[in-house]
This record gives sequence, C-alpha cells and structure tokens, in this order.
Amino acid sequence: MVRQIVPVFALLLGSALLLFAGGMHGLILPVRGSIEGFSASALGLLGTGWAVGYVAGCLIAPRLVGMVGHIRTFGVMCAMAAAAVLLQALIVETWAWIPVRAVSGFCFAGAAMIVESWLNDRAQPGTRGTIFGIYTMVNLVAVTAGQMAISLGDASGFLFFAVAAIVYCLALVPTALSTSASPAPLTSVRLDLPALWRNSPVAVVAVFLVGISNAAFGTLAAVYADRVGLALTAIALFVSIPVLAGALAQIPIGLASDRMDRRKVLLATAVVALAADLAFVLLLPEGRLLNLLLVGAFGAAIFAMYPIIVAHANDHAPPGTSIQVSGGLLMVFGLGSILGPLVAGVAMTELGPGGLFLTTVVAHVLMIVFTIWRMAVKAAVPEEQKTPFQISVPARAATPETAALSAGEDEAEPLEVPDEDAPGDDPAPEEGAGPESADR
Repeated sequence: MVRQIVPVFALLLGSALLLFAGGMHGLILPVRGSIEGFSASALGLLGTGWAVGYVAGCLIAPRLVGMVGHIRTFGVMCAMAAAAVLLQALIVETWAWIPVRAVSGFCFAGAAMIVESWLNDRAQPGTRGTIFGIYTMVNLVAVTAGQMAISLGDASGFLFFAVAAIVYCLALVPTALSTSASPAPLTSVRLDLPALWRNSPVAVVAVFLVGISNAAFGTLAAVYADRVGLALTAIALFVSIPVLAGALAQIPIGLASDRMDRRKVLLATAVVALAADLAFVLLLPEGRLLNLLLVGAFGAAIFAMYPIIVAHANDHAPPGTSIQVSGGLLMVFGLGSILGPLVAGVAMTELGPGGLFLTTVVAHVLMIVFTIWRMAVKAAVPEEQKTPFQISVPARAATPETAALSAGEDEAEPLEVPDEDAPGDDPAPEEGAGPESADR
C-alpha cells in the first residue's frame, strides 16, 4: 500500500488540507452567524449560495483548466477560497456572506475536481480501487477534523477564519511543488434530464430530494444544535457524527443492495431517516446524548442514500455511460442543494428549530411514496445485470471527477461531453435502452 500512496501523496495531502479548511469554514459560518443574531433564513441562504457556486464550478472549472492548466487553476481556486473566508471575517453581514459563500462553493468544486482528475490520471487499473478508498478515507477524516477543531477555541472571534484561510493557502503547496505531469482534461458534464429520466425516474427524483434533505441538514444542523442549547463541542459532534455514521453504514447497506432490489434498500433507509425526522420534531430533544444518538441514526440513513441511488441508476445505464450518469445525478443533487437550505431556513424562522426536520420529513415522505409507486409499476433489474455497489464520499464533497476516479477498469478514462454547438454530438439514449424489465 505504501508503494501505491507515495506517487499520489502530494495530491492526497492537498485534498486533505482543502477538506480540512472546508470543514472548518462550513461550520464556523453558521456558528458565528448564530452568535451575531442572523436569522435562520439568512443562514439557509448561505447553503443556497454555496450550492449555486458549486454547480457553477462543476460546469466552468473544466474550461478554466483548458485555458490555463491544472496547477494555475488550482492555485487560483485556493487563493480565492482563502480571500473569501477572510472577507467574511472582515464584513460580518448577511448581504456580504451569501454571495461570498457562492464564491467558496465555486472554488471548492474547481479545486476538488482538479485533485480528483490528477488522482484519476495517476491511478492504474490495479490500484484504482485502493487509491479511491484512501482518498475517501482522507476526505472523511479531514472534514471531521476541520469541524471538530472549532471546539478548541472561541468561535466569536477572528481565529478560525484566519486558520481556515491559512490552510486553504497551504493546500496549493503540494500540487504546486509536484513534479508529475499534468493530467488529462477534466470530465465535462452536460446535464441531460430527459436522458437521466429515461434511465431511471427513481434515481432522478430521489437524488433531487436527497439534495434537498442533505443540504438543508448540512447547512443548518449547527444552527439547530445551537438553538436547542447544545455547547460548542456538542455542536461540532452533532455535525460530524452523521457523516461518519453514514460512511460506516454504507458497508452493510451496500452489501444488502447488491443482494436485493436496490429500491427496497433505498426505501428502508428513507423510512429510518423519516423515523429520525419525526423523533426530532415530536420529542424536541434538548439533552446532548439523545440528540447525538438520533442524529447518528439520521446520518447513517441520509448519507448512505446517495451511493444507493447512483448504483441503481448505473444498473440501468447503457455500457460505457456510468460516468455521465453519475456526473449528471451529482448535478441534479446540486440543484436540490440549492433549494433545501432556502426552504429549511424559512421553516426554522417561522416554526423554530424543528422546522429543519419538518423540511426533511417532507423530502423523505415524497421519496418513500414515489419509490413505492415505481416498485408497483416496474420490476427490479435482473440480478445478473446489476453493477457492484461502491462506497462513496458524501455527495456535497464529490464532483463529476469523483465518478471518473471511482470508475471500473473498463470506464476509467474521463469522458468529455462535446460542446453543445459542435457537430456530431452523441444522441440521447433511446427510450428502449437498458434492461426492458427494469425500473427506469
């Protein structure tokens, strides 16, 4: 394993620093915003702004890399991210924080895509799975460490903004000093909703609703925890435990989904998530232990849904299209992420902290109803046509390049979607493509 890590150590270190700073930055904003008296609606708009910037970054970053190269673009992204967090420390106003948070989302998407593209280029068929697994572990540890670091100091001052900016700047050093050749062009994704819908309606609807639920929670969980009276250390745990629980839950859930209709597994996780939603709404827990137990169960369900959805969609995808399908689903997730924090923020402003979980209740109920309906009208995909389940990084920390990095040997090369104006574009898959008996 050491022999496999050494060639990509600089890239993994750069990614770890990027995710550490991102975890710290993402948590200090709602915590500091609550201290300053920002409304839940305004704090929800921070998540909406980040998601808008993230989607824009996924679409624009490949063009920037094509113009000036990987290293220069990565340096620009890290520098802009550092400037953004410092600007938010200097101007503690919602009118400034929201657009600047969009810049942060744009920079994160671009920087992460470059790291993943580089790792994908360095990965060999025999080491691809190991590298992707290490990359996933590094990301989870780095994000959690960044979030937990908030508990070590005073969240009302300049300290954590400065630390996040410093780490953003340090993230560009490993790649800037790397002697490896620039990788292949980034994967370019053009969202084709009709083709995704023909491939699997369940995947499209579910991933949009997961975007609403997960982004609402990811943006406003710290605000909820603060407003029910949890201390700063407990707030950091309230945000971190769900991500770790979701990562661990993917192992048994993935094994189950490989052995039965994935829609049944998705339905079961949605029911668990709904049960946790209702527990928060009805019990209104105030103690630290009960809150952490419930949020652990909640995270185990919601953060395991995305890889089930991707696996289900790829079960029905024509050969050689898994990267486009996974990348397209990630963009649909991003669209849901724009809406979720906005709706949850308004709900929390009008209804109190429980408004966050009322929002996720609606998302999970809709997911359950739609999935049951599709199971009633379409049979499951035959077992021999199913693709293996893959453990995934949390969707908000993934980019279209993640799909290329995690692809199997036969689909390891990044696939560029031609420009819309270029002649000879591949047509959308015909309605009859894919297994005839499967859910579409």
